Amino acid sequence: MLSMAFSKIFAHKKSLFTIGICISFVNLIFFYYPFFQYVFKNININSFLGLWLVFSLFILSIVLNGLVFYTLLQFTRVVGKIIISMLFIINALALYFIHTYHVILDESMIGNVVNTNWEESTSYFSIKQLLFILFFGIVPSIIIFKIKTETDHYKKFLKRVGISIGIIISVLLLNTQNILWIDNHSKYLGGLAMPWNYVVNLNLYFKHQNKLNEKEIILPDLEIKNTEKSVVVLVIGESARKANFSLYGYSRSTNPLLKKQNNLFLLDAESFSTYTTASVKSILDHRNTNELHEILPNYLYRNGVDVIWKTTNWGEPPLHISKVQRKNQLTAGCKTPECFLDEILLTNLKSDIESSNKDKILIVLHTSTSHGPSYYEKYPKNMEVFTPVCKSVELANCSKQELINAYDNTILYTDYLLNEIIETLKSMPSYQSTMIYVSDHGESLGEKNLFMHGLPMNFAPKEQYEIPFLIWVSNENKKLKNIKKVGQNYVFHSVMHFLSLESPIYNENLNLYQSSK
Repeated sequence: MLSMAFSKIFAHKKSLFTIGICISFVNLIFFYYPFFQYVFKNININSFLGLWLVFSLFILSIVLNGLVFYTLLQFTRVVGKIIISMLFIINALALYFIHTYHVILDESMIGNVVNTNWEESTSYFSIKQLLFILFFGIVPSIIIFKIKTETDHYKKFLKRVGISIGIIISVLLLNTQNILWIDNHSKYLGGLAMPWNYVVNLNLYFKHQNKLNEKEIILPDLEIKNTEKSVVVLVIGESARKANFSLYGYSRSTNPLLKKQNNLFLLDAESFSTYTTASVKSILDHRNTNELHEILPNYLYRNGVDVIWKTTNWGEPPLHISKVQRKNQLTAGCKTPECFLDEILLTNLKSDIESSNKDKILIVLHTSTSHGPSYYEKYPKNMEVFTPVCKSVELANCSKQELINAYDNTILYTDYLLNEIIETLKSMPSYQSTMIYVSDHGESLGEKNLFMHGLPMNFAPKEQYEIPFLIWVSNENKKLKNIKKVGQNYVFHSVMHFLSLESPIYNENLNLYQSSK
């Protein structure tokens, strides 16, 4: 019976308008559950306005999407089917991430996706992901291609388009009392309406990136004020949240080594954003803007400071320095498991400093230590102190304690790495040295049913933006200013001060170190 029903469906040609509306309806059923789930959570469903809003959004979703699909098929036929099939497959993948990690696909999240490399993207793989793509993407695509269609005469096409537009305008005009609600929630609604969440935001992302990269704004030249040998090791953390550092009062001992270090200062800090690219730019920029100014490593290198950049991560602005070592270069020829963890960044740290022919040195170590979802793969086995640990990329399938255990082990490993850096610097007393550690952003571990990071700052919980900011100094007489709360752009000016660099753009108010008496 089922096969006969399908054979009847595929036997006769169908109007493209009918096909467009049907595809739109399937798109709604398959992919708009998160959208309407959000709507129901944020309206009074028992009121007339609430019910009318839900009905209106339902009609708008069907008609607007149907109009686009209809127009696409009318003018491009087979190409239109290919495009719609691709959208269904991408929708399926997007639905998986929204369902599994409770993200929204706004412009910032699109930036995360674009800047994700192959290694990170494969860490999200699961059988569930394949099933989503198969049943919500590939199967509907096959059906779309099997259905026979006939093109409408242009008069009929214009009539149907006109009626559709009339319905859309009428529904919008009848929702004037809901306009304020829609405006207040547009960020979330736009990030959950597929396929427009990624189609529109991908376009916006590249538009803004192209504008950003039109021309790098060069900063005024700086002056090196003395010949004292000084070195700054700037460690950019990944997804480390302040709440899980015992130095900040966390009940577990996740910082047993650092707590024994003298001259270590803790700062109360918040990240500029909840995703890597924007936060790293903020750390390296002299002030937070949407423009691409010359970043700290480039600026210092151009003016005679020895700058070294080592990374197991990605997402930094363009680098214009000679000494850049990425993960594939650092791990070349390396055989041990530790080579593929962040301690590879510490290789030759001492010799890098001692072999420099410059008096002023900046070393940036961009880590990936606490990036999910595979937290258990980010630390060596001998540091799996908190057990049992979550070993699934679908974090909601783990118990909360398993998830926290795995994450806390990454913080314990961070403690080890930072302590190793400090001990290395302490072994070179001829240098005035400091280590600055600041995370790019925080991380959600199931609080409010949220995981990982990337929510817009307006909606993000504090776990995604309250970050650790640690400073160690070799000189016990060197103190920090008494500043209660800091941002990531304090790094630029603090490095400038410590290395005795003078420039018109230097801002003493954003320097964390006390001036020498």
